[in-house]
Amino acid sequence: MTQTKIFGHQNPDTDTITSALVTADIEQQLGNDAVARRLGEVNPETQYALDHFGVEAPAMLEPLEDDAPVILVDHNEFQQSAENIENAEILKVYDHHRISNFRTESPLYYRAEPVGCTATILKKIYAENDLTISREMAGLMLSAIISDTLLFKSPTTTEEDRKAAEALRETAEVDLEEYGIEMLKAGASTSDKSAEALITGDAKTFEMGERSTRIAQVNVVDVDEVFERKEELESAINEQIEKDGYDLFVLVVTDILNSNSRVLALGSHAKSIEKAFDVALDENSAVLEGVVSRKKQVVPQITKALS
Repeated sequence: MTQTKIFGHQNPDTDTITSALVTADIEQQLGNDAVARRLGEVNPETQYALDHFGVEAPAMLEPLEDDAPVILVDHNEFQQSAENIENAEILKVYDHHRISNFRTESPLYYRAEPVGCTATILKKIYAENDLTISREMAGLMLSAIISDTLLFKSPTTTEEDRKAAEALRETAEVDLEEYGIEMLKAGASTSDKSAEALITGDAKTFEMGERSTRIAQVNVVDVDEVFERKEELESAINEQIEKDGYDLFVLVVTDILNSNSRVLALGSHAKSIEKAFDVALDENSAVLEGVVSRKKQVVPQITKALS
């Protein structure tokens, strides 16, 4: 039987990488031949978590053949997934995002829950199947929850995420607050990143009505450090718009300490940001008070404004 490949979305974040590894562990404990893969480079935050718990990053996904068996984690929208995903055999999905642009020819196991992180769902899978959670897998799931909830400051955080993190902390043998802050800081420096890296490192494409929207997010401790390079960022964004035909490109720069964001919006529908957030763009930019979650506080608002 062909080995099942498990992977998350393009431009992988901590939840995507760790959920692929954790799901592979679950499948292997269930007696299935499965392996984790990734669709992009590992970011510094994720690498910090992998190094801390002594786990190697998944290898890059090879080109998918038709009918290749796959399991999707942390995403379901085909434009965010692997090439040829529409011709693969999707066996399972574990996700916590909206369901969009998704269809299969055959029945499958689909698990989507309105929690802050895919790892919160995966912890339940271990319990439901009476499987063992190793220190390494507990650490990876804990890291994912910290990342996706911004150490429980994001409005996407649920009580289930908090309870899962507390239980995983014991198995992972770390101080939750201390480890969480150090991990988030590891991914927050931008001085050594190119403008292209900043706008592509954690970026997703969304089809919003008839409009193609690209939303990139960068978590930082110093927003001004990013916007000092505004002209460079605008040039890189405009290149992406011209190359891929986006109607709107939004860079969300999130202050992980103060829980606010500043956006840079370009494209033919950039003004939709004003309607979406009731703000006025000043030289393509605006501050969004209290906004930290792309999934809950950015995507729905822009979708509504473009509809």
